[in-house]
Amino acid sequence: MLGRLAHLMMQRIDLRGGLPGRAELLRLMPRAVGDVSHAVDAARELVEAVRQHGETALRDQAERFDGGAPEHVRVPAAEIAAAVAGLTSELRTALDEAIRRVRAASAAQVPTGSVTTLADGAEVHQRWQPMRRVGLYVPGGKAVYPSSVVMNVVPAQVAGVRSIALVSPPQRHHGGHVHPTILAAAGLLGIDEVYAMGGAGAVGALAYGVDTIGLEPVDLITGPGNNFVAAAKRIVRGTVGIDSEAGATEILVIADDTADPGYVAADLVSQAEHDEQAGSVLVTTSEQFADAVQAAIPERVGALGTATRLQTALDGPQSAVVLVDSLADAATVSNAYGPEHLEVQTADDDAVLADIDAAGAVFVGPSTPVSLGDYLAGSNHVLPTGGQARFGSGLSASTFLRPQQVIRYTPDALAEVAPHIVALATEEQLPGHAAAVTERTNR
Repeated sequence: MLGRLAHLMMQRIDLRGGLPGRAELLRLMPRAVGDVSHAVDAARELVEAVRQHGETALRDQAERFDGGAPEHVRVPAAEIAAAVAGLTSELRTALDEAIRRVRAASAAQVPTGSVTTLADGAEVHQRWQPMRRVGLYVPGGKAVYPSSVVMNVVPAQVAGVRSIALVSPPQRHHGGHVHPTILAAAGLLGIDEVYAMGGAGAVGALAYGVDTIGLEPVDLITGPGNNFVAAAKRIVRGTVGIDSEAGATEILVIADDTADPGYVAADLVSQAEHDEQAGSVLVTTSEQFADAVQAAIPERVGALGTATRLQTALDGPQSAVVLVDSLADAATVSNAYGPEHLEVQTADDDAVLADIDAAGAVFVGPSTPVSLGDYLAGSNHVLPTGGQARFGSGLSASTFLRPQQVIRYTPDALAEVAPHIVALATEEQLPGHAAAVTERTNR
């Protein structure tokens, strides 16, 4: 295996000698070939089948994609309790600590209400209301992700959401049941509404509800998944809210020749093992450092049971080594890419960080690998992918909150602004707007 991996060579993009314009830079950024748009038609068919046929469609899709339909689509409470009881002490301690840290960091994301007094008797109150009901997607397939249970559930609870439904695909190797570690994490968090369903159909079920299994529609769907899950979220958006169209994971590392090439190689490998479409990108000012990182990758890949998947991801068009003239140029490249995970390992990390404006989460310094954020940093690992960090943000307590303005004016305060309202309403040819005010002020 190691001999074959010695030929593993991430593509190189040489941007030395001056960066191109933004449009060209965006075109040059490494991306996976099969993006969400390629999955939309298939996802729409699956979502519509669930909307029309409910549990029957969910069971059919489980047979097709998960290797068998579950005995119970809604997981019995006793099964969740048994999963909690079956946790090893080591894993339970790790989950408890992850929950504690994410809960503490999420609490800092809840905005406080405020009152703005614009004049005597004229007030605008700012308040944040939690969603009534949310649906949380926890992926399965190539791995088990109890950490995603923590990352989805905890900020929703911190925000004050009272009704939470969690879905995760039934597992062939567990007799059509949700993976017991997923159930255990849900149980530790007090979640008792769990469904054995996955893929685009599960997103449709959350959006439209399924009467026969007691699943009521939700108001918001969050959580990572494959391209079909992301496509389904695009389809139901508008019927429900979504956090983002999360696709395959990605990491971008900004490093210079002061960084440790072994650390950087290990971090590029760590994210690539998620999926064959995962993207690993190194942006560096040193060609010699790039060579050292590339030389360190095959040994690390060959030592892992995920080597075949890793080779596909690292050899793919979504992974690359990018050479630039300066760390300022590296920040420009990173901002154009908009990475889900950004690592900064340079001689002056703070200077680089000051130039960064588009990243899902930023990991600064040699002792802060992305793996830390995946589990125990306290930050959330549900983050925007595919360049969406340029305009979106990661999952947080605020994702589950709606800002509302509450307006209170006394008669005198209304009378003070009435002439301005009449002037503007008249200009916009909306006499009824003006009349609604003058009827009050003329009495």
